[in-house]
This record gives sequence, structure tokens and C-alpha cells, in this order.
Amino acid sequence: MSEPRQQLAYWWALVEALGDDAQRERVRGLLTPEVDKAGLPRLLLDPRANTRQVLRAAPALESRLGLPDEDLVEDDDSAFGRALLYLKATVDVFGGGLPDSVTAEQYGEWLSDVRLFEEASGVKPGRLIRGRGTGSGGGPATSDDDVVDALGQIQKGHGLMAAPEIEAGLRLMEKRRIERMALAEVLKDKKLAAQITPSMAMVEQLLRQKDGLSGEALSNAKRIIRRFIDDLRDVLARDVAATPSGRPDRSVPPKRVFRNLDLKRTLWANLTNWDPTSQRLFVERLHFRHRAKKVERHRMVVVVDQSGSMVPAMVNCTILASIFAGLPAVDAHLVAYDTKAVDLSPWVTDPFEVLLRTQLGGGTDGMCVVPFLAEKIKDPRKTVLVWISDFYDNRDLLPVFKNLHQSGVTFIPVGSVSTSGFFSVDAWFRQELKQLGTPILSGSMKTLIRELKRALP
Repeated sequence: MSEPRQQLAYWWALVEALGDDAQRERVRGLLTPEVDKAGLPRLLLDPRANTRQVLRAAPALESRLGLPDEDLVEDDDSAFGRALLYLKATVDVFGGGLPDSVTAEQYGEWLSDVRLFEEASGVKPGRLIRGRGTGSGGGPATSDDDVVDALGQIQKGHGLMAAPEIEAGLRLMEKRRIERMALAEVLKDKKLAAQITPSMAMVEQLLRQKDGLSGEALSNAKRIIRRFIDDLRDVLARDVAATPSGRPDRSVPPKRVFRNLDLKRTLWANLTNWDPTSQRLFVERLHFRHRAKKVERHRMVVVVDQSGSMVPAMVNCTILASIFAGLPAVDAHLVAYDTKAVDLSPWVTDPFEVLLRTQLGGGTDGMCVVPFLAEKIKDPRKTVLVWISDFYDNRDLLPVFKNLHQSGVTFIPVGSVSTSGFFSVDAWFRQELKQLGTPILSGSMKTLIRELKRALP
């Protein structure tokens, strides 16, 4: 695509997202001749039409939805159309002003725009916004500058899905919409409530407002939270099942069944029995794989900071704890805290009940958890302690962590349980725990699952 066209398309997107009406009209006037010249529909420039409507009106453009591949050779008009279509999908999500009041239908339409943006970016549906990110409080503040940075990445021709700012920006846009929804009123109407698409930001808002809801509104809120939890639990359960764990117990002979047959080893061991005349391999001995695992019962204690900024971690980890609690060799416990600690272990198998019993917000003082740990850690060498927090906390915790580590407890401090791993963690604790030999884990849920399955039988 020629440089003048690229610059004009970029400025059009910026003005559509951030400019005033006069600026938008002026830039549209400059871009319209180029759109006509490229044989593109003028509907692309219509702010009242979203990308999905453009594709319905011009189905031939569907093949151009997406970022350009390095190996793709396109003429200038095709490259221009691809860039405009992607920018249109970006503006649908990030641009335009918000009405004073957002309806459930408008929120659903915006989520539909996000899904199309994900498709255009080449990522799985839900990767950028649905439930597995850090949430509205888990990243840095996002301003208009982030939108400029995002569009700048498009101008350079790079993919956006790896940029944490895009994920944080999407969550902030979602949070603004949810905050402008009259949730209490929407939830009173079962039909309107059914239109709400569960997301992490929606669950966070409902948890904050749950004490002010009653009757039909409270029932509908619980229904939305449970839908979200069930969907996310299915995803995390698949991750747990797919992650290897433990070592084979070679003291137990392998079971001689077909699914355990080690075909490669069997073939190599019997190659000397190859008969070139009959073209057959005679097998004298079959080899089988060991699949039985050594099973020792371990206790897993998950401690979660439930202050306002940690809501997504609270949601993710209560679900994860419930999954591990279902394993026969794991005795799972769950403790949540802010300035007071509460033992949620009796409900560890039901994340829905756990979340309804949490009180979000307040300060943070992890020292209130110490008495609970003394009670729960009976055999340090068979105990895994997962401490999930941003660690902006009481520094008297460091000697506690040192003692636990030295006693033989497998201590896993976690500062992020997000898809992107983008999270703010106290620098002092980060450095001290690294020196202790227990660096703060900041990564995806899959990273945490892998570490847990290494530590547990």
C-alpha cells in the first residue's frame, strides 16, 4: 500500500476514534475519492454502520478481513481495502462516544464487535476479553494515548494481539459500558437480563453490587455469575487435564493392554527378527509403557488477596482450587483476605458459593492469614502453598515466607493469573522473593497449572 494512502487511512481511524464531528467530516471527504478509486463501498466510512454490516453489504470483502500475511502479495487497492477494513473493526471497538445510559442490547452489540476484532486479529474468540485476562483492575490505566499506540501498531503493519495495552484497553472500554448500565433495573427484567453476556468485568460489577440486589434482580445476577463460572471452569478443567503431571511409578509393572503398547520400542527391539523372504517382522517380545503414577496425598492451600484490584485472580483461582479439590490425591483449602482472613475451604468445591461469600475492596494485610497457615500446615513437605496477590502488602510477611520455604513447604507466590501476564507487582517483594529462590510467578493460568501439577502428585 502506498505511503499517502496508509497515512490517510491511519489518520481517518484516529479522527473517527478521538476527533470531533467537524474533523471527522473533513477527513472522510479526503478519504472518499480513494475509497471510490479502490472500488470499495462508501459504507466503510459511515459511522452508523459497523464492520459486520459492511461485510453483509459487500460479502467479497470477507476475504480481506485480517492482518496482512508476510507472504501475501496484494495489489495496492487490495492492501488498502484490507487496512481500511481492519481499521474499521478497530474503530468499532475503541472509537465513538458512550451514551449516558447503555442498554443490555448495546452492550451485547459491542461484544459482537469485539469478537469480530478478535477474528480480524487472528486470535481465538474470547482471547482478548472474555474472562481470562487481568480484569479492569489488573493492569495500568488506559487513556486515549493507548488508542493512539494501538492504531500506530496497525500503521506499522504489526499484529495487535500480543500487546498488553490492547487487552487492558478492551477491558477498560467494557468496564465503562457496564458502569453506565442501570444493572439493578436491567436485572429486574428476566428477558433483559438474559441478553447480558457474562464477562469478567460484568462478574466484578455484580459482585460489588450483590449486597444491594434482592428478589428477581439478585436471582438473575446469580444466574449470570454461575454461567460465567461454568464456562470458565470448562476451559480451565481442559487445561488441567491436558497438562502432564507426576512421574511413572516403575515399581508397578505396566498393564499389558493395547493402549499402553510402546510400538516404537517394540519395533526396534525386534528388528533382528525381520524375514526378507516373507517380508514379515516376527515379534518375540512386546514392550509396554508405564502409566501408573506414584500417588501421595498432598495438601494445597490457596491464599487469595480479595482486595478490589484482585477480583479476576479471585475468580480464576477459586475455580482452579475447585478443580484440584476434585483430584483424589489433593486436599485443597482456600483462604481469602484483605485486612481480615476468611477460611472458605468448606466451599472450595463450589466457586460460585465462594464468590458470593467474598467481600471485595478494603485494605490489604496478609499477616491476618498467618494463624490460618499454622492450623493448616501439618506436614510441610507435603504442602503446596499458593499465595496470589499483587504484594503491595505488609513487609512483615517476608520472614513468614522465609520460614515456610525453609520448613519444606512448596511455596508458589503468584502475581498474575491472566492470559497476558501483564500485572503490577510490588518491586520490593519481587526482588526479595527472587533472592529467596521463590520468584513471583507472573504468567498465564496455564503456567500456574503447570507449576501446580509439578508440585502435586
